[in-house]
Amino acid sequence: MFSYSSDKVEKAYAAAKEVYAAYGVDTDKVMEEMKKIPVSIHCWQGDDVVGFENVSGTSGGGIMATGNYPGRARNGDELRQDMDKALSLIPGKSRVNLHAMYAETDGKKVDRDELTVEHFQRWIDWAKDKGIGIDFNPTFFAHPLADSGYTLSSPDEKGRKFWVEHGKRSREIAAAIGKALNSPCVNNIWIPDGSKDLPADRITKRRILKESLDEVLEQKFSRDYLVDAVESKLFGIGSESYVVGSHEFYMGYVISRDDVILCLDAGHFHPTETIADKISSILTYKDELLLHVSRGVRWDSDHVVIFNDDTLSIAQEIKRCNAYDKVHFALDFFDASINRITAWVTGTRAALKAIMYSLLEPTHLLVEAEESGNLGNRLALMEEFKSLPFGAVWNKYCADNNVPVGTDWINEVKKYEEVLSSRK
Repeated sequence: MFSYSSDKVEKAYAAAKEVYAAYGVDTDKVMEEMKKIPVSIHCWQGDDVVGFENVSGTSGGGIMATGNYPGRARNGDELRQDMDKALSLIPGKSRVNLHAMYAETDGKKVDRDELTVEHFQRWIDWAKDKGIGIDFNPTFFAHPLADSGYTLSSPDEKGRKFWVEHGKRSREIAAAIGKALNSPCVNNIWIPDGSKDLPADRITKRRILKESLDEVLEQKFSRDYLVDAVESKLFGIGSESYVVGSHEFYMGYVISRDDVILCLDAGHFHPTETIADKISSILTYKDELLLHVSRGVRWDSDHVVIFNDDTLSIAQEIKRCNAYDKVHFALDFFDASINRITAWVTGTRAALKAIMYSLLEPTHLLVEAEESGNLGNRLALMEEFKSLPFGAVWNKYCADNNVPVGTDWINEVKKYEEVLSSRK
């Protein structure tokens, strides 16, 4: 594979800088802006969404990673070790996204309604040492009390109370994480609740869900430590005909509350539907937005993110809304059929490339053509901008951040296979 020397990187960048300057874009400034836009990297890619609870089954919602590539992380130390490797190959400043099922209880049985921040102290210490933030998610699936297909919307009072308490505990944990790391922790609520076949009564469970969410979110925390979000889904395994927490349900909920933001997952809508157009609509009414960037293939399959039209359109819309300071950019994919670190690095670098590409776009020229009514020029410029020397700026950004340029990072992952192969 081709390897870039520092001299080649610098020469290519100098030429690219001149080209972009002709369009009114300062590439040095763009690279500085990139440092302010962290991508929240999900821990569950590293262990196939298994967690550390040793609870059998994947109840409620079809959370499933396919494949059996050797070397899956089996505990917190291995998972953090693998994330360390991935982070060393990703430029810029990242965050890490945890699920509640990654609590470390030292072998003791601690159910989800009993979790405290102490069970995440190793994650906090690790993040503090690396100077990164952590985001959080209560885990409403893969649990015996999710077997009915309903959690926060369950008509069973005992089961519902368990999940409400888990939601409360998760917010307390997230706020404590945010305070410890001096960085607001985004706590995102997604539930798998729904029906495989046609329900006779849709509204009752949605009313229960609203009541449950109100209970979970009752305690107030400083916005400096905690940001609450809710996430919809079109359908899942076991909820093909009805999802209680639909897009419309959560849109209504967040509009009714100033203290909760909406999460858009790129794989949670119709396969031909992109979330890019939704961004400006939501930001018209809300000051913040959470994105889970994924790649659905035919359905919500959470394939590894790539630098494709869907990913790019999301980034471009954020840039064109001047909203990178309002949007929390997180990833959500899991593939057990390939090297898990390769998946992390490929997906995160692809997301960062899309962000950089959007920042390098001479958007002002597109707006100028649009406002003057010259829509032909607008279309022509959009096409011409696609061939601007973006890759040279990306390589320079990687080099400046002391991570491998081009395909060199693949060799680093190959060397790390020795660590993965030792896990039996």
